[in-house]
Amino acid sequence: MTFTAHDWTGAEIPALGMGCWAIGGPFTADGRAVGWGPSDDHTSRDAISAAYDAGLRVFDTAQAYGAGHSETLLGEVLGDRPEARIVTKVGIGIDPDQRRLTGFVTDPAALRAGLEASLKRLRRERIDLVLVHPNEFEIDEARPVFDWLADEHDAGRVSAYGWSTDFADKATAFADQGGFRAVELAVNLLFRADRLLSRLNEAQLVPLIRSPLAMGLLAGRIGGDTRIGPDDVRASDSNWMSYFKDGRPNRDHLERIDRVRALLTTGGRTMAQGAIGWLWALEPRAIPVPGMRTPAQVADLAGALEMGPLPRDVFDEIEALMARDPEGPDRPR
Repeated sequence: MTFTAHDWTGAEIPALGMGCWAIGGPFTADGRAVGWGPSDDHTSRDAISAAYDAGLRVFDTAQAYGAGHSETLLGEVLGDRPEARIVTKVGIGIDPDQRRLTGFVTDPAALRAGLEASLKRLRRERIDLVLVHPNEFEIDEARPVFDWLADEHDAGRVSAYGWSTDFADKATAFADQGGFRAVELAVNLLFRADRLLSRLNEAQLVPLIRSPLAMGLLAGRIGGDTRIGPDDVRASDSNWMSYFKDGRPNRDHLERIDRVRALLTTGGRTMAQGAIGWLWALEPRAIPVPGMRTPAQVADLAGALEMGPLPRDVFDEIEALMARDPEGPDRPR
């Protein structure tokens, strides 16, 4: 049986989506790499097709991913498949020719032009869910963006909208707008985001979960000897990057993962399937959107849908062993 959740329209769908940051390929911001290194477009298209064929219906991208390239690939594969729910993000300007980000955008005219470009790349007349991308926006700074989104929702070009944010106060600041239906946030075995998840449950907003595999640490392929290349965002020195430091995995995180490795693989699960199953045990309403670059990764992660949430006793045992850092103040993750 496939584990399901309800999307922002209330429809029941498989409770797993495909994250599409990595398939955007290399791109930069202020001269720094913010992609996941080189990608192969043929393999990326095959991965998108494999995800759709496996039953996944949520495809999470952004104008920023590959400076539009991720959207282009999704449009090529899914443009004629209305059952696919496309989630994209706005608020960061792009230069597609130079594959670079150009800074935050709040001007409605620029946002409108950006949406037109997204619709062309995605080969759609409307976008299912549009999220405001920058975590850094203050509420007053974000207000014109959400007012513009409300207009686009009323015009029928945006079916629903929300915010990609790790701040509890921001997550519900515009929830009284009729089209505001979802929030994307970072949650994984290493960080539970209890405060923000509680706020979303109270407001009945759909939680889309980014970084459910802790940027690869929970996929089972990264160890203490792993080195990330300089063209990969995980080698970034950004202050939000806690999973890696100088291109090396955070050893404290690796030690925590080792404590619960056998529990995550309960019932024949792979590590990645166990990490997704833990998340569903924590929050059954969640729709995780782990990054998928290849058909093999799609097959592994889609297998979690048949496994479902971790059993409650296994979840409780993991929680007793994790010894996480305190949640602390909200910050970008």
